[in-house]
Amino acid sequence: MKILFVTLSNIGDCILTLPVLDLLRVKHPQAKITCLVPNRPKEIFINNPVVDSVIIFDKHAKLREKIKLFFSLGKEGFDEVIDLRNSFFGAFLPAKKRSSPMRRIPKQIKHMKDRHLFWANLLSSSLKRKEALSLNISVSDKQFIHGILSENKINCAKLIALSPGARSHSKLWGKQNFSRLCTMFIQQGWEIVLVGDAADKFICSYIQKDCAGKILDLSGKTTIGQLAALLTSAQLLITNDSAVMHLASYLNIPVAAIFGPTDEVKYAPWSEKSVVIKKNIFCRPCEKAQCRFGTLACLTSINPEEVFSQVNLLLTNKSVFEKNDLQYQRILIVRTDRIGDVVLSTPVIKALRQRYPQAYISMMVAPYALEIIEGNPYLDEVIVYDKGGLHKSWLRSLKFASRLKKKKFDLAVILHPTNRVHLLTFLAGIPKRLGYNRKLGFLLNEKKEHKKQEGLKHEAEYNLELLKDLGITGRHTELYIPIKAESEKWVNDLFKSFGIRQSDKLLAINPGASCPSKLWPLERFAEVALKLARAHNLKILVLAGPKDMLLADKIALRQELKGKVINLAGRSSISQLASILKRCVLFISNDSGPVHIASAVGTPVISIFGRSQPGLSPKRWGPLGKRDRYLHKEVGCIQCLAHNCQKEFACLKAISVEDVVLAAESTLKCLC
Repeated sequence: MKILFVTLSNIGDCILTLPVLDLLRVKHPQAKITCLVPNRPKEIFINNPVVDSVIIFDKHAKLREKIKLFFSLGKEGFDEVIDLRNSFFGAFLPAKKRSSPMRRIPKQIKHMKDRHLFWANLLSSSLKRKEALSLNISVSDKQFIHGILSENKINCAKLIALSPGARSHSKLWGKQNFSRLCTMFIQQGWEIVLVGDAADKFICSYIQKDCAGKILDLSGKTTIGQLAALLTSAQLLITNDSAVMHLASYLNIPVAAIFGPTDEVKYAPWSEKSVVIKKNIFCRPCEKAQCRFGTLACLTSINPEEVFSQVNLLLTNKSVFEKNDLQYQRILIVRTDRIGDVVLSTPVIKALRQRYPQAYISMMVAPYALEIIEGNPYLDEVIVYDKGGLHKSWLRSLKFASRLKKKKFDLAVILHPTNRVHLLTFLAGIPKRLGYNRKLGFLLNEKKEHKKQEGLKHEAEYNLELLKDLGITGRHTELYIPIKAESEKWVNDLFKSFGIRQSDKLLAINPGASCPSKLWPLERFAEVALKLARAHNLKILVLAGPKDMLLADKIALRQELKGKVINLAGRSSISQLASILKRCVLFISNDSGPVHIASAVGTPVISIFGRSQPGLSPKRWGPLGKRDRYLHKEVGCIQCLAHNCQKEFACLKAISVEDVVLAAESTLKCLC
């Protein structure tokens, strides 16, 4: 029996057709198989024991040459022609049996490997995993790779092959990302070998030089057979959507593939152990060579930490996905209230990312909270909703909802209920809207009873509790705020201008708060700061927001503190404030947003509380750090009138200077 096997142009596409060649050999072991192939992938078929002869075919050849080839093949008397190029060329060749370009592939057959098998009438003949018959890995190929690995003292048990190249620029994950990823795995004890063709040498050279660790670069230095031998020696391949990915899949090597605009349903790795790492933004998979938005966000939004996490799951034989992981692919977290509240919501971001590692996760916040979450590694996007400014009018809010709708979110997690937020997410057509049943709560389709006013738990716990119905848990104490390099530089320059050295110990105080019922007396702040500075040789910083600058000035100008206080009130952004607090040994503050920023950066906090309502208590709003403390005293109020207090804020005055100093001494002692 004589069979003509016509395959595709690119190497990756040709490798996807090799299972057809395998099954032809199994089904017709005595057949003589001729392969008609383009020039680029010819190495796969030449000198292959499965193939009897190879004809190189140039699809760009002149028509006269194509006609000549057609009649030449017609004289061969093939019994069967399998043309996987889906063209009329094979359909008209004289043979007893031919593939037809008019044949329709059923919708349920998705992957290109299976489509090729269907086209060749071999899908029903598919066998279980077996040896890759249609790829020739010679003894010399194996010896070549063994020699290189031995020469470089590479342990195959800890070897990861990494292929950072791809035929299309739209499939390329950033070389800087690959470099960071390599550093992470090297620090974990893995050894990295870079692979690819000559076109990938520039990218591989950058990674080798930039990575903090030793890497072997074999890009452009191996044949396909040698590359296959290397892959069979590795524990895993990390790659873009590329020909190397399909080669590893054919060899049944574990594969972690980073996908951008390509449809993984058609082209995902097909090894028994594999993972596709992607970001399900609203426009993917577009399968376009050029991004219509010019951002290529489907790739640029994938960060090395996410890839590292998912590859580790693959390496440890843990399931990377569960069925429910695919349920929500685009998630919107909403919290548009105060700074401290947003900080206390950051554990929700991490918990959702851990549950849905492939999802595209955005968070909607007010403008003043932008810097709290901008740069959060578990977020893909920050959306700013400016109720008091840009989106103040209902018309602009409706336009905002329209833009939100285009992002195609399928889950909204609304951590703080407001009428506008509930209406916006409803108008945005988000299928599942999860939140609290108050303030137009009927617009939600998944809602919980609002009991936060009872103050039975911490606000961060309430936030995570909202996710329970999704089967998600997390650690409510894991607050996060990014420390930005530009803010660190700003703080260094600022401290130099004030003569503050790296070795100086800093005490920060915050006399401001959102309400008069939270303000501890200024003179007591001044007295505490002076006592602690003298006892522990501390330098004093006064911090406050722009609206509390007058309070800060009153402390800084007190006679006993003149020249001993550095007044930074109103001078820093949120990001810069985080960098300032990170440098302090202690932060003493009223109940306010900066308390939670300090906890997030690991600075010990003493927070002073006045009001006694359950919903405003330290149990709900206290600092969460391991070394943090709060001070609060009951003074017998039957009903708290907040800023209309008739007792001159006795609850705050009940907290003495000695109370705060003792708490501070205890904290500082633990730090020594």
